Amino acid sequence: MTFSTSRASVAASPAVGREPAVKSGKTAAGPEFGALAQASILIVDDEPGMRNFLVRTLGPRCKLVDEAADTDQASRKLDSNRYDVVILDNIMPGKNGVDWLAEQRAVGFFADAILITAYADLDTAIQALRAGAADFVLKPFRSNQILNAVARCLDRVRLQRENYVLRYALRASSDRTFLRDNLIGQSAATLRVRETIARVARLPTSVLLTGASGTGKEVAARSIHSLSDRADKPFVPVNCAAIPPDMIEAELFGHIKGAFTGADSGREGLFLYAHGGTLFLDEIGELPLPMQSKLLRVLEDRRVRPVGSEREVPVDLRFIFATNAELQKEVENGRFRADLFYRLNVMQIPLPLLKDRGDDVQELAAIFMSKLSAQLGMPPVPIDASVRAALASYDWPGNVRELRNLIERTLILGAFPDDFAGPRNDGQSAPADSLAELERRHILGVLKEVNGNREEAARRLGVSRKTIDRKCALWDV
Repeated sequence: MTFSTSRASVAASPAVGREPAVKSGKTAAGPEFGALAQASILIVDDEPGMRNFLVRTLGPRCKLVDEAADTDQASRKLDSNRYDVVILDNIMPGKNGVDWLAEQRAVGFFADAILITAYADLDTAIQALRAGAADFVLKPFRSNQILNAVARCLDRVRLQRENYVLRYALRASSDRTFLRDNLIGQSAATLRVRETIARVARLPTSVLLTGASGTGKEVAARSIHSLSDRADKPFVPVNCAAIPPDMIEAELFGHIKGAFTGADSGREGLFLYAHGGTLFLDEIGELPLPMQSKLLRVLEDRRVRPVGSEREVPVDLRFIFATNAELQKEVENGRFRADLFYRLNVMQIPLPLLKDRGDDVQELAAIFMSKLSAQLGMPPVPIDASVRAALASYDWPGNVRELRNLIERTLILGAFPDDFAGPRNDGQSAPADSLAELERRHILGVLKEVNGNREEAARRLGVSRKTIDRKCALWDV
């Protein structure tokens, strides 16, 4: 908590009266107050002159500035709006600012509060600190003092949220890839996904990404966010399967102090941390049924109620969901709410399997080899013709994640594993029970069944004709 003072000897009202008017659209204080541009501020003061001064000072620089003449009016505004900072006079008729702030903290008020007062005694400062005030500005003050106080609050909150989101992302997703922000590949399947993403990204529509594990659903979600008008706002990924069921509500919605055992202080949840940006809920099919009904309320009302709170907080979010489960079957089996499924399934984008992405596997393998070798400090392993053929013919049940793991294992061993890369480095054939040999026998067996018709063999095997051609060329068939 900081204390801003002024040496001005004039009274509060004359000081306000002599402040120059701020012209609309100008930022006289310079770029250091750029953080204010998207801020929502509530001014609570019983003096019309002070409210007018603060509105003239903050209005041209902030997205929204509301005012309240007393704490009752301020409470009603908090019920219907979300504010980043509340500027609060301490001495007001009926209820002083410190007592009102303490009451609001107890019912779910998380925004920073700046207390303004003409009485700079130690008891007031201690009470303000205990009530949760972030700053303390003494009257009389000038415009730059209040602007600096608001900017400090916004910067502090931004850093707190960024740090929390980064820590959460690292904790919840240990299997990071280097390509999380890029959808790599030029195959027809990849181009179709990219085209769909480009069409939906700039719309507010919720998106449901489906596909097997490792197909790049988070990559697609980040692409949607980066192409949207929220690209400069937070992208918050949440793995619903990684959060214990008894903690998921507090993680998503936040909680007030004392809401449950161990809640020593209040905290905003991931919904509020993603405010203005995109919330990516991965493995949505793993969300417990009680949380599914709460999520449905959020989607319909765009308001969240922190655990233990009496107040719902408005949120502005773009939702992206992902699942590797067939949600329609989960609905039929009673494990997923039908009303939530239909609410999610507005725009569905299926992510293709790696085996159906043609030459994308070659491009991905080369990129992984380059990036991982630099990270591990090991020389890259050449990807020769036999390895490329094996990459093209393998089924990739683990998709892109399996490919990345293969490349990392290859770098550690110094060569591609013998059970993968066809002919071995010493020129010997692959063992009879190796993966490459099993695949060879299986593909040749299918070709024999269809009298050498490669198109029909590719259809039966669920691969492209090009894959069959490559394998046949490798085996000199």
